[in-house]
Amino acid sequence: MTEQINITVLGAGSWGLTLACLLTENGHRVSLWELFEDRAEEIRTTRESKRFLPGIRIPETIPVDSDLGRALVGADLILFAVPSHGVRNVARAIAQSFEFNEKTLVVNAAKGFEEHTLRRMSEVLGEELSVPHDRILTLAGPSHAEEVSRHMPTSVVSAGTDETHAKTVQRIFFRPYFRVYTNSDVVGVETAVAVKNIVAIAAGVCDGLGYGDNTKAALLTRGLVEITRLGVALGGRLETFFGLAGIGDLIATSISRHSRNRYVGERIGRGSKLDDVLGEMVMVAEGVRTTRAVVDLAKKLDVELPITSAVHEVLFAGREPRDAIDRLMNRPPQDEMRWTQASRTKGG
Repeated sequence: MTEQINITVLGAGSWGLTLACLLTENGHRVSLWELFEDRAEEIRTTRESKRFLPGIRIPETIPVDSDLGRALVGADLILFAVPSHGVRNVARAIAQSFEFNEKTLVVNAAKGFEEHTLRRMSEVLGEELSVPHDRILTLAGPSHAEEVSRHMPTSVVSAGTDETHAKTVQRIFFRPYFRVYTNSDVVGVETAVAVKNIVAIAAGVCDGLGYGDNTKAALLTRGLVEITRLGVALGGRLETFFGLAGIGDLIATSISRHSRNRYVGERIGRGSKLDDVLGEMVMVAEGVRTTRAVVDLAKKLDVELPITSAVHEVLFAGREPRDAIDRLMNRPPQDEMRWTQASRTKGG
């Protein structure tokens, strides 16, 4: 690839807008696709998205189009910054309108498992796009758009099975305030950044119930155990879960005022109904759909995830949040280190 490349960013939410600006700062030619024409027109005329990223100016050099075919013309790299539940449909539309060449890279920035198929996002893209799997990479880590867009120091990972391609993505996205590491464990990275959203919902529930630092510390620690347990069972490497995509993203999502998933949990902890909370939100809380998928995946793999199961009961089975916490706390005592002995260890 040349130093300056053509990049199409799919999705004009807060993260897509932020990365489009960052890539433009790096000297790349960036096009932005937004599904809804009225939102695309707002950005074109005001150079701002008051809905998703208020106060951040979108450079004039970034064209914004609701026509997918036009937005993709000449793309050397396609960045998926759409919600996880929309990745397959967008990829399928691209497969019908874009011809990949031997140099095209695809970068996924969505976090989640697809419901029903239980696929990771790079797996979904691999099924729909006629591009070699080693050219599909994931950019992930603790990176709230509200902070990255204001150039606050941030570190993420470029995850890919091909080291050369991972380093290429690292170079394309690297900024003085946006440090990018490489990681070859795509399974571990994608599992970690998906499941941490479930733990963040639980963290929000604890906040809503008025619990304190002890509770949050215990929850995050045991939540990391669940993330690791599932990730290793899927084939991820243990050390990935102690890096940026694992504990790093878990911390950011579970404590931040910017976190949509933590916010959903907090509202539920205070007594709100899930449908009411989601209906009032502008942005997508990926952890809600991911909870369903991960519960199904855990059953398939015979992996016990007590916190995830409790979140599922609160969200979808009507269990009272305080009762769910009490049930977690009063399970039979276990040896803390027992989970490290095998990827499918029971007991939490």
